[in-house]
Amino acid sequence: MPPKADTSDTLARHSAKMAKKKAARDKIMAKKDGEKGLIIVHTGSGKGKSSSGFGMILRCIAHEMPCAVVQFIKGAWETGERSLITEHFGDLCQFYAMGEGFTWETQDRERDIAAAQAGWEKAKELIRNPEIRMVLLDEINIALRYDYLSLDDMLTFLRDEKPPLTHVVLTGRNAAEPLIDAADLVSEMTLVKHPFRSGIKGQPGVEF
Repeated sequence: MPPKADTSDTLARHSAKMAKKKAARDKIMAKKDGEKGLIIVHTGSGKGKSSSGFGMILRCIAHEMPCAVVQFIKGAWETGERSLITEHFGDLCQFYAMGEGFTWETQDRERDIAAAQAGWEKAKELIRNPEIRMVLLDEINIALRYDYLSLDDMLTFLRDEKPPLTHVVLTGRNAAEPLIDAADLVSEMTLVKHPFRSGIKGQPGVEF
């Protein structure tokens, strides 16, 4: 059965409600004229942390804003986003795959630490460059969780050396509380359902 057509009174009430909401929203937005380079954290057990970070990178590319990606764990993988960016947008986005896979794959802590530290040195170089407007540190939270990197050193660097208008995005589950406290924007992806639990492997276009 098709829905009933709205009456003129219903449409009028809706228009008045939306007009009131718009006026309130416009009043709020009129006070928001500041600009700042943000520290952005995507964490949580759910899927979408890296995907969201790469979505922001693509927005930067669309706005012709120079940006960069440093991958701390998945560097050994050939991913769709890596291929797209390096093959088509390398002039706007620098891409560094510094990781060698998850720690259970390498089974070599010293090698993992060396790769993470090399990634962080490259990240600092990129962040210091004021021409680069956003730097995505993909899966850095995992490197921090395993103590491959010093959280205190990283927070000090972001506080003291990040240019004022540079955005830094840090992804990975189990983000440390001090990082969450220092961040301007934090999103937590919550796991509700995942096909991996039903025996379905990661698939191109969804996972990588």
